[in-house]
Amino acid sequence: MKSLSTKTKGTFLSILIFIFCLFLWHVATVPKASKTSAAATASAGNTSEYNDLMGKGSLDSAQKSGFPTLSQMGTTFYEKLSHPFYDNGPNDKGIGIQLYYSLGRVGLGFLLALLIALPLGFVIGMSPLIYQALNPFIQVLKPISPLAWMPIALYTIKDSSISAVFVIFICSIWPMLINTAFGVANVRREWLNVAKTLEVNPFRKAFFVILPAAAPTILTGMRISMGIAWLVIVAAEMLVGGTGIGYFLWNEWNNLSLSSVIFAITLIGTVGMLLDTLFGQLQKMVSYAD
Repeated sequence: MKSLSTKTKGTFLSILIFIFCLFLWHVATVPKASKTSAAATASAGNTSEYNDLMGKGSLDSAQKSGFPTLSQMGTTFYEKLSHPFYDNGPNDKGIGIQLYYSLGRVGLGFLLALLIALPLGFVIGMSPLIYQALNPFIQVLKPISPLAWMPIALYTIKDSSISAVFVIFICSIWPMLINTAFGVANVRREWLNVAKTLEVNPFRKAFFVILPAAAPTILTGMRISMGIAWLVIVAAEMLVGGTGIGYFLWNEWNNLSLSSVIFAITLIGTVGMLLDTLFGQLQKMVSYAD
């Protein structure tokens, strides 16, 4: 029998770990009411009837106040995913609409950062003089937390949604800029000398020699930027409110709906994984072997 590959074994092991985690979750959240005696249940009958009249069940409310069970999580997932695009007003929108707003802000901020970081990174990578001139500014601005820019953005832009886009822009630009400059500056001298010998004009040299050679490093910077942008948009939307997956998470926490909070966290992680996988595939497409 042919032995299984490491990837297949890893997949089986991941499934087993996932099932084990679900089992621990089930054991930790198993309803206490099922272990109580019939007498205790009977004694709680009057209280249960009173709570039913008041619009809340005694045993159910005790269960809902704790960590959600697997069945409650399944119900939440079904409810949220079965109608993802409903719109019942400002504070009640489907998860599909919330994701649409978040991805739109991330995409717009990321695109603006790309339009500036790519050409500027080329210039910095090709000119040691400009690199020395701009490096102090990059080193000072790079470590600043993106959310630290939020008060200035809200004061100057006076629009919470565009301010969130600005925060994505400011956090996305540095990894792309630095990786582009590094990739361009480290293109092999032999290839540049060949282009010089063939008298290739600067435009063709930039697009047909330097860009393909630096593409893997540039894609690495873009992948890092997208990961940071997806992290930051959740925090930014929790601050500015309105719409988005971050606002949805914070709103559900205010509603004390812990199952919806866990659903939002799971969705954020899943979307982040898909975005990272997408850029990982793009990175493989432009990678080459020396």
